[in-house]
Amino acid sequence: MTVRSAPDRLLSVLAAFDHDHPALSLTDISRRAGLTLTTTHRLVGALTDWGALERDEAGVYHVGLRLWEIAALAPRGVALRQLAVPYLEDLYEATHENVQLAVRDGSDVVYIEWIAGRSSVGVHIRVGARWPLHATGVGLVLLAHCEPREQEEYCATPLAVFTPYTIAEPSRLRRVLAEVRRTGVAVSSRQVTDDALSVAAPVCGPDGTVAAAVSVVVRHSDAQVPALIPAVRLAALGISRALGWQPPVAPRSGAGYPSHR
Repeated sequence: MTVRSAPDRLLSVLAAFDHDHPALSLTDISRRAGLTLTTTHRLVGALTDWGALERDEAGVYHVGLRLWEIAALAPRGVALRQLAVPYLEDLYEATHENVQLAVRDGSDVVYIEWIAGRSSVGVHIRVGARWPLHATGVGLVLLAHCEPREQEEYCATPLAVFTPYTIAEPSRLRRVLAEVRRTGVAVSSRQVTDDALSVAAPVCGPDGTVAAAVSVVVRHSDAQVPALIPAVRLAALGISRALGWQPPVAPRSGAGYPSHR
C-alpha cells in the first residue's frame, strides 16, 4: 500500500471540490478524498482555520475566499482577465454572442472569463471549466502553438469524443492544427455540442508566444464565420497589445499574426 504524504492528503481534500461538487459535508470530503474520517476532520479543520475552506450553518463546507485571494495572483488568471475584459466586452457588443477567454493547462483548456450572450446558443462553459484541447476553438489555437513535441504527445493520447463531429483521429487533428497556424484562427464546429460553432484566435504575450486564446461561440445553423473572424482577431490583437506584445509587421488579412512560428 502506498503511503500518502501530508501534502498529498491536504491537496486531496481541496481536490474533492469541483464544479459539480461545490459544497460537501465532512463525510463527502472523506469519501471523495479517499481519506479516513478522522484524518479528513483534522485536515478540514486546518484548512478552515486558514481560510481555504468555509463552513456554513448547516455544517457544509465550501471553498473559502482565501483561495480566491491566492488565485488572483496568478498572471494567467485574474491579472490576464483584467487586461482582457474591455476587449472581450467590445467583442460581445459586436456579436451579442458568447465570448470566452482561455489558457492552456497541460492537456486541457481552462476558461478564465466568459460573457454570456443574451439570446445565444447554450454552452457547457463556466469560469474555471476544463475541456480537452482538441475539442474547442480556444483549445485548438493553444494546441496549434505548442511545441511540435507537445503536439505529437497530445496526438498520441486517446482523443475524447463528445459528439459525432468531435475530432477523433490524430491525422485529422494534425491537419486542423496546421490550418490554424496557417490562417491564425480556429473554427471548431459542433465538437462539444451538436448545435454550436466557435471561432477563436491567439493572444500573444510580450515575447510573442501564445499566452491565451479568445473566442466567440454561436449557433451552428446561424454562423457567419467570415464576419466573425475579423471581430475575434481584433479582440485578440487588442488583448495582445495590452499585454505588451508588438507585432513586427502589420497583420495581413487572413494570416495568423503570431510571428514565432
